[in-house]
Amino acid sequence: MFRSKDLANPLLFASVVVAWGLTWYAIKLQLGPTPPETSIFWRFALASAAMWAALAATGRIRRAPWRGHLWLLGLGIVLFSGNFLCFYNAERFAPSGVVAVVFAVAPAFNVVNLWLLRGVRPTLNAIVGAILGALGVAALFADQLAAASTASGALIGVGLAIAGAFCFSLGNLLSQPATRAAGDLPNAVARAMTWGVAILAADVAARGLTFRTTLTPAYVGGLVYLAAIGSVFGFLAYLALVARIGPARAAYTTVLSPVIALAMSSLLEGYAWSRWALIGAPLILIGQAVMFGPPLGRLAARLQRGGASAL
Repeated sequence: MFRSKDLANPLLFASVVVAWGLTWYAIKLQLGPTPPETSIFWRFALASAAMWAALAATGRIRRAPWRGHLWLLGLGIVLFSGNFLCFYNAERFAPSGVVAVVFAVAPAFNVVNLWLLRGVRPTLNAIVGAILGALGVAALFADQLAAASTASGALIGVGLAIAGAFCFSLGNLLSQPATRAAGDLPNAVARAMTWGVAILAADVAARGLTFRTTLTPAYVGGLVYLAAIGSVFGFLAYLALVARIGPARAAYTTVLSPVIALAMSSLLEGYAWSRWALIGAPLILIGQAVMFGPPLGRLAARLQRGGASAL
């Protein structure tokens, strides 16, 4: 994956995996009396304020043309508001580690979106990886879907997690034109986050929800982690990785971060692994590994040549 000897790329990659692997449990700490919309609003309000303060302190604030704000608004919708509304609400119906594993199908959506929006045809690896991922999601929730009493909740959780992964994938495609529009990555993230905060504030107000939060140690600790590490550091590192190695390879972080999330869910949430879950989770991760692995077409050709020579 990393062809350069430069350590920056693998360090960025590992940082994103760890930072985002821990965010899923931190999101779980936000659930309770405070509406998810309010929690997400404060998460990105704090994160965007920190971004603007850092830009101002270093004299790096740049102007963005008005037309460029269309890209930044789009990025704010799919990467800093819409996807998190899906993920936070998904965790009301499913353990955090399970939602994180469903999020691992985001690279498959990258392939679909590149095909539909840019005409880039999917490779054999992408098709096989997407099929394995879909089978894995079905297996992961097989027990819940088989029980009539919990089927509706499981379906809602699956649907919301998949919708969040799709929004995240759209954010991958929008990040590069948004960065060009803003002048550089930090300005793009600050402006897109600000648009996301405005959208979330409007949503909270339109629904008649409160902006007040539950100031327990767990809630505040989760909020600080999500704003500082999960949002500011995590997204800057991830989008920098997208710029360095491309959205396809960078999205591989979504394959590894669920491993950390599942471990946290098992240790701290008491997530019980069913036989179907033990099949489904590896299938999703294997599917994404296939997507980024050696080209299957070339591998099949080599095996065919090797078999022919043996004969």
